[in-house]
Amino acid sequence: MTRKSCAVYVVGILCACLVITGIGLFVGQVFRHLMHNRLKKEIVLVEGSRVFESWKSPPPPVYMEYFFFNFTNLNEFLAGAKPVLKEVGPYTYREYRYKDNVTMMENNTMVSALNIKSFVFLREKSVGDPAEDNITTVNIPIWAVMNKAKVSYFRSTMANLLINQAKSELFTTRTVHELLWGYEDPLLARVASTSSDVDKVFGLMYKKNGTHNGEFVYHTGVEDYMDYGRVKTWKGQSQLDFWTSDYSNSINGSDGSAFHPFLTKDETISIFTPDLCRTIYMNFEKEVEVKGIPAYRFTPPRAVLASKEENPDNEGFCVSPKECLGTGLLKVSPCRKGAPVVASFPHFYLADDKYVAALEGLSPKRSHHQTFLDLNPTLGVIVRANKRAQVNILIHRISGFYKTKGLNETVFPIMFLNESVVIDDASAVRVKKLLTITVVVSNFPLIIVGLGGILLIVLIVLLFRNCNEKSAADEDTSYSPVNEKEKDDPQNGSYIGMTPKSHPQA
Repeated sequence: MTRKSCAVYVVGILCACLVITGIGLFVGQVFRHLMHNRLKKEIVLVEGSRVFESWKSPPPPVYMEYFFFNFTNLNEFLAGAKPVLKEVGPYTYREYRYKDNVTMMENNTMVSALNIKSFVFLREKSVGDPAEDNITTVNIPIWAVMNKAKVSYFRSTMANLLINQAKSELFTTRTVHELLWGYEDPLLARVASTSSDVDKVFGLMYKKNGTHNGEFVYHTGVEDYMDYGRVKTWKGQSQLDFWTSDYSNSINGSDGSAFHPFLTKDETISIFTPDLCRTIYMNFEKEVEVKGIPAYRFTPPRAVLASKEENPDNEGFCVSPKECLGTGLLKVSPCRKGAPVVASFPHFYLADDKYVAALEGLSPKRSHHQTFLDLNPTLGVIVRANKRAQVNILIHRISGFYKTKGLNETVFPIMFLNESVVIDDASAVRVKKLLTITVVVSNFPLIIVGLGGILLIVLIVLLFRNCNEKSAADEDTSYSPVNEKEKDDPQNGSYIGMTPKSHPQA
């Protein structure tokens, strides 16, 4: 056997081995399972893991934008006209967040933490100075006092006396800074002197700068990667007690800062939101790409804030049978000390048309008012997110309070917020690198098959060359006529020239 023949056989055997092995590994998803198992072990909330430090101190910058609704026709409204609102904003703050008092629990299967948030104003990203810009809006303290006092004649009488002493009105004009971070309200100051559980200072974000909203206990994902970042308890509770059904009081999903890897399009993302005092859920909407990173977009469907008629599961969010609002609204007074606060999406996006029609100046748009999460499905990493919510006050006639006489029930918008984040460039580079490694390792069997294919081409070339060389050799050893006589011999048609045999001399 020649060297060339040996080379052909060796290449053929290697080619067959590589192709068969590669196909076998690909069909069995061996390397894919190995890579996924590796990621499941590394994406856990445990000291020293790949994600632990970024979970405690997220590197991407978070921005909080506040948009207020300035009430422009107060006198006409009190005379019976439709309210006219003008959106003013954004007033933008850089939000710094980190987890404090992080403690591992139950053999690293649980971790507790406090979510600290602080805010720094960014003038260059804002429309004006919050300390100077005035907003005319609903006077929330007086409505909170009236709603608390309406339960009895004695309490409503005392409340009217305090309201008159404080010279409080149903609407007020305050600066943006006061409305956000707090001001001493004359009515609350009088109520606080007789009730220790009432604070004399009111602000939509009062006591929310540099503070936390209660201790969370999270699953680390060590036992099951699907539990990564899932909330176990909040303030020591595994169930809320604000609402009237187990479904409404359930604490499910994450807190919105961490999601398990290997997301699928058909699953539902659950997020527990203390600001709304409930769990919301999101469904897959479409595929997107952020800074070269593929992502799935998840958004809350209309059913999340649907009326009990549209979604019977939401009946438990009704404060009472008489206080069950329509689609797109959630009355959160049970966790706001009885204040008539109503949550919705901005400009009543996804709400019943009647709430938009009751006021002038609202224009719900999907692109501006939708809440969404863009998550990389392999790692569960947030690459972009916009959390948008609106604070409203339910105003109506309240028995025993003459100031409310003649008012129709109206859900009055105060302001809405847009909390946004986009993955920073450095984190994006790390994520893309890890995704590339994951793709390469997962598809390593295809690389083996590819090598087998290359060897197959080499084998074909060798076989072709070997065939050509053999044909050339056969042509060299084939018969050819010796002379012209051979060609012209009529007897046998062929003539083999031979050397005459010599005879020995006699």
